[in-house]
Amino acid sequence: MRTERFQFSGADGQQLAATLDLPDTPPVAYALFAHCFTCGMNVLAAKRIASALAAHGIAVLRFDFTGIGASEGEFANTTFSSNVADLVRAADHLRETRMAPAILIGHSLGGAAVLAAAEHVPEAKAIVTIAAPSDPLHVTNMFKDRIDDIRRDGNVEVQLAGRPFRIKREFLDDVAEQNLTARISKLRKALLILHSPTDNTVGIDNATHIFVAAKHPKSFVSLTGADHLLNQKRDAEYVAHVVAAWVERYLDPAVAERPSDDQPRRVVVQETRDGKLQQQVTVGPHRMLADEPASVGGEDTGPNPYEFLLSGLGACTSMTMRMYADRKALPLDRVTVTLSHRKIHAQDCEDCETKVGMLDHIERVIAIEGDLDAEQRQRLMEIADKCPVHRTLTSEIHITTHAADSGK
Repeated sequence: MRTERFQFSGADGQQLAATLDLPDTPPVAYALFAHCFTCGMNVLAAKRIASALAAHGIAVLRFDFTGIGASEGEFANTTFSSNVADLVRAADHLRETRMAPAILIGHSLGGAAVLAAAEHVPEAKAIVTIAAPSDPLHVTNMFKDRIDDIRRDGNVEVQLAGRPFRIKREFLDDVAEQNLTARISKLRKALLILHSPTDNTVGIDNATHIFVAAKHPKSFVSLTGADHLLNQKRDAEYVAHVVAAWVERYLDPAVAERPSDDQPRRVVVQETRDGKLQQQVTVGPHRMLADEPASVGGEDTGPNPYEFLLSGLGACTSMTMRMYADRKALPLDRVTVTLSHRKIHAQDCEDCETKVGMLDHIERVIAIEGDLDAEQRQRLMEIADKCPVHRTLTSEIHITTHAADSGK
């Protein structure tokens, strides 16, 4: 799994911190995950569900709502409606940069939020709620002893899950005005409801209300033995496995992110942070590690950058020779290319124009197997120098570099 971290603009212009968990192959679909009230995108349930879904080929975007975690803004200024608006902006960001989410997943109050946001994400084909309340007003039970104070003073600090949060009168007014049942009845998207019958935070009757209000197709799965926050790893992973199996029926396989054969694939190199220098190299569905030897601060978990360069030249050389031999019907059995790289003094290179300083020197040794005569072998050796990578390395190269957020 590859993880990308970035920011996008929320509904009020605040920068919201986001994480995109990507599968090791091109995604079959994108999902948008909304976490529970006052939780962050890195709450265990969200991380585990996203990771397990990525293993099933589904990319998952999770983010911190305004005023939560690493996102900008003040939590006190948020409402249920503003959270729904942030969800819609997250879907917009996916649509603009990758692909619109086909799946909306919400945990606890996040489940109510995705039900409310669904009508604003036309590409979403499937909605999943996990331990979701049927009415956003339910969340006020967490601080019901302070409601009168909030209404009187307009702004009160309450303790939620052992942490202080400031709740304003506007929040109470907003959740009181929501008519989620009406939205559920007009959903017109496949709905999966997951809920534990022993959930002591959001009772199972909420799942019943959502199920009755929704039109088909709709499904219910009991999370027997699970707690509200899915603190047990097996419960979160079970949810992901159920979602992945259920959603297959509603996904259009044509939406999978598959680059056309005539388009060059991007090479993405990202730090793994598992070692000082270790990098993950991604080329389409392929994943590799790059590193440096221990002698220069790495852990030798993969080839170093120059070894990747030599690998590209060697592979290109062998492929070019093979294509030529097949086209000419030459009896070539196998090609083996051995390469090395080192710095040499320019004055020691008789064929080089530069005579001052140091030069990069690549030595390429080609072994040719097969019942070939001397002329055929000589021609194959000449063809080796015509491989595209060889030509690139020996011609003028133009490289442009710009920051990822520059809009180019």
